[in-house]
Amino acid sequence: MPGTVTMYSTTWCGYCRRLKSQMDREGITYNEINIEQDPQSAAFVEKANGGNQTVPTLQIVSSSGGPAVVMTNPSLAQVKRALGV
Repeated sequence: MPGTVTMYSTTWCGYCRRLKSQMDREGITYNEINIEQDPQSAAFVEKANGGNQTVPTLQIVSSSGGPAVVMTNPSLAQVKRALGV
């Protein structure tokens, strides 16, 4: 799969579980970071979401080398578009 995906999540987030399941089914690999266990990641999520710890927040770097894209609670289609697939 082209590009890299980092998912910022929590253990209790239903939206996170749903998106992880969809990406697993599509073969999209990702690195998951639990913001409850990583204060720096929690700060990144807050900065990306106007001070809120909204998850899932994804950071996607496409294989084309463009700038990273940050998305909050994206659909599977949005993730695939950001990856260029």
